[in-house]
Amino acid sequence: MAKLSDPLVVGRVIGDVIDDISPSVKMTVTFNSNKQVYNGHELFPSLVTNKPKVDVHGGDMRSFFTLVMTDPDVPGPSDPFLREHLHWIVTDIPGTTDATFGREVMNYEMPRPNIGIHRFVFLLFKQKRRQTVISTPSSRDHFNTRKFAEENELGLPVAAVYFNAQRETAARKR
Repeated sequence: MAKLSDPLVVGRVIGDVIDDISPSVKMTVTFNSNKQVYNGHELFPSLVTNKPKVDVHGGDMRSFFTLVMTDPDVPGPSDPFLREHLHWIVTDIPGTTDATFGREVMNYEMPRPNIGIHRFVFLLFKQKRRQTVISTPSSRDHFNTRKFAEENELGLPVAAVYFNAQRETAARKR
């Protein structure tokens, strides 16, 4: 069970997106080969236009993982009635490798927050075996991470990290 001081609890990722986490592997998410994602840090949307490199540090080549990237703050954090918006799903990622070795079942969509500060959450689930994720969403809108994990028997995430982003004004881009 996550502690109250855990950044995933403080940032309400645990609660809004998932019920808990069972950390057993390390995951690093890096944009543009030099901007690593840390819980709660802000990244500009112009920095995250291309899909990041997601490394799985754990497991072995016989273990497989599913990566989910979601935005629980749609259309805005004060009234997220369209929660969640799905940005990316990659399945069958072998342990000790990165997401490029997996099967992209929902291509990467860059974050475009319009109202307020949005959280963009990366969740890594351990699969029971290869090719077990069969229930894939037909739409990015109204995605439900808990339901997706349950339908595919993924259990609790084994790693998670999130960043914040808000709409960039012309002045902020300079």
